Amino acid sequence: MRTQNRIRCFFWGVAILLAAGRVGSAQVSLTEYPIPTAGRGPAGIAAGPDGALWFTEAFGSGIGRITTTGVFAEYTVPTGNSFPWGIAAGPDGALWFTETDGNRIGRITTGGVFTEYPVPTANSGPDGIAAGPDGALWFTEEYSTKIGRITTGGGFTEYPIPTANSLPEGIAAGPDGALWFTEGDSYKIGRITTGGIFTEYTVPSEYSGPAGIAAGPDGALWFTENESYKIGLITTGGGFTEYTIPFLSFPEGIAAGPDGALWFAERGSNKIGRITTVGGFAEYPVPTANSLPYFIAAGPDGAMWFTEYNANKIGRASIPMPVPVLPTWGVALLVAVIAAVGALQLRRRGGLRPADRG
Repeated sequence: MRTQNRIRCFFWGVAILLAAGRVGSAQVSLTEYPIPTAGRGPAGIAAGPDGALWFTEAFGSGIGRITTTGVFAEYTVPTGNSFPWGIAAGPDGALWFTETDGNRIGRITTGGVFTEYPVPTANSGPDGIAAGPDGALWFTEEYSTKIGRITTGGGFTEYPIPTANSLPEGIAAGPDGALWFTEGDSYKIGRITTGGIFTEYTVPSEYSGPAGIAAGPDGALWFTENESYKIGLITTGGGFTEYTIPFLSFPEGIAAGPDGALWFAERGSNKIGRITTVGGFAEYPVPTANSLPYFIAAGPDGAMWFTEYNANKIGRASIPMPVPVLPTWGVALLVAVIAAVGALQLRRRGGLRPADRG
């Protein structure tokens, strides 16, 4: 009878837990890793093809690498004082980065070998960079107000943005086969096809200051507004939605996470933010005060990795994966199945004795 009771209790216990919809989940936790060399000013960050995270060192004119277990390697860019900024994984298995002050596009293999390519326009101020759907790298030219394209062989093409002095910053490949970028001073989101055709859309909020941009899991482009303290969404048809976040948060970098949400760095409030595709918002304070979190990227380990520009650290935000919750009818069906299986197990063991039935 004890065995029968244990079986019965087990199945009904599981059923009750499911019916109650109680789901245990770990909290988001942040871990920080100090960069070995002091004063490097980590900025852009991207997942590499080697399972590590790669980042730019703006002050140190270097490129850094960190494994998902926190082991660092650092490489010095050949051109000194070049202020490397944006970084992205290329289709050729290397990492490509911008050198804002050096006016170059750099390439580094996972073995640490550099190649640099001077941008044709002098003092162009290359900033954001992203891999395009055409097998090339696309980048913004902050000072010359252009969008640049470089092939993996080093061939350049430059396209002047229609709005003068628009200060293009972030850039990302969209789900429509085009590149989308932010215009920080003209308060617009731009789109350029791989053939060089532009479209520009004015952000609804005045003085929005769009900065980072990323493709979301919902088929839209998500961007930060670091002057109006909002997270914006633009559809590929040009429709906007904006979500207000805390005052003086100064959101900067943004990236899609493996949990179906967008994650962003709040350099003003020293937090990492998360927003769902329907506007649900959460914040997580960075342990080091005044760290200036700047850019963020999804890692191969299911976590979000970010740079701490002032603190000279690389941060990691663990993400507890959401557990699907069954609807009411699903719970009822599952409870019925569990009860039936429990009854079958009891019958196989000889059924209930008369004393148990009473």
